[in-house]
Amino acid sequence: MENQNGKTVAQNKKAYHDYFVIEEAEAGIELFGTEVKSIRQGRVNLKDSWCSIKEGEIFVNGMHISPYEHGNIFNRDPLRVRRLLMHKREINRLFGLTKQQGYAIVPLSLYFVKGRAKLKIGLCKGKKLYDKREVAAKKDAQRDIERNLSIRNS
Repeated sequence: MENQNGKTVAQNKKAYHDYFVIEEAEAGIELFGTEVKSIRQGRVNLKDSWCSIKEGEIFVNGMHISPYEHGNIFNRDPLRVRRLLMHKREINRLFGLTKQQGYAIVPLSLYFVKGRAKLKIGLCKGKKLYDKREVAAKKDAQRDIERNLSIRNS
């Protein structure tokens, strides 16, 4: 998988299923060496992760980075809370939107840019069950149209 900026390591497909992504932003992550090595091996899971803002700093919770096999005593807790690196102005803007309009901040993908791990986060609004059904129906209809066109063209 390739991102326009670099190599994509992990994606949170569940986020696109459960939320409408209103806006996207990029943030750096504060990591330790063994965590970076483990991420480079693709041993990371974003499925149940979310972001929280405390005291003007943004953190990612629930992001699972498996322990590095050769890391011994230097390995950290796989589910530890990790600080994200963003400008204070961006963090305050996101904080205001989440408090006023009921949005959530969700990690969407993890990738490397020039050797640095970056996390694409999204400002998201939750989908209702009928929204999910509507999206699934549109996908099915599009799939049927493409199938019929390919049969007709061959």
